[in-house]
Amino acid sequence: MDRKITMLGTGHALVTKCYNTCFTITNGGNIFLVDAGGGNGILSQAEKAGIDFADIHQMFLTHAHTDHIIGVVWVVRKVVTMIEENKYHGSLDIYCHNEAASALTTICGALLAKKQLAHIGKDIFIRTVADGDTLSTGGMTLTFFDIKSTKLKQYGFRAVWDNGLALVCPGDEPLCEENYRYAQGADWLMHEAFCLASQADVFRPYEKHHSAALDAGKAATRLGVKNLILYHTEDANLANRKRLYTAEAKEAFGGNIFVPNDLEVINI
Repeated sequence: MDRKITMLGTGHALVTKCYNTCFTITNGGNIFLVDAGGGNGILSQAEKAGIDFADIHQMFLTHAHTDHIIGVVWVVRKVVTMIEENKYHGSLDIYCHNEAASALTTICGALLAKKQLAHIGKDIFIRTVADGDTLSTGGMTLTFFDIKSTKLKQYGFRAVWDNGLALVCPGDEPLCEENYRYAQGADWLMHEAFCLASQADVFRPYEKHHSAALDAGKAATRLGVKNLILYHTEDANLANRKRLYTAEAKEAFGGNIFVPNDLEVINI
């Protein structure tokens, strides 16, 4: 089975040397998009990755921060254009919690033309999910959960495949203790790592409700996961990010550690 994650972007909100964090999960012929970054860079990132929007029919928006939601508007515009050119068949379902759905509806209403907006509710659907809701698609079952963010309402998800493989993505904040049950013993944990712990005084991750690579390693050990993916980082030293973040996380975690660059593919 061709099961993989393609990291379209790996950076935090204000990066300029890489794209904002977003990715696809591919399972066979099914492509599931998670977030879309902060602009039309989502279009070029998908093109570089060889991903055709005609093959994307479902996506998940974790929350309404600009570096996650604005790119969704471009996804909608791209799909609308393809529909009108008879290059996209079927519908696009965008799953998100109620506050993100309201924000996305408002933003699309302000930025898209009436002709484009006419497709929302016709062949493009913004579908609200609640804490604990599940979705079965492409051989995997997703369980959405409220990460209990104190900044802005945000959802993460646990994905389980038919063979029992489990992947957990808690969005761009660390898991709170209440949600450990979703990640305990998971095969894969995707965890934000805003910076190195050794540079916390420079990037101040904790003030932003984020964590460092070392913290992510400690969390992975505490949760007993097998594989750790670090993302949503600063971009001051991209050339050495993979080596430095891996080394720091390894101080606390003995499993496999992945620090992907933009467009990198991780086989799961």
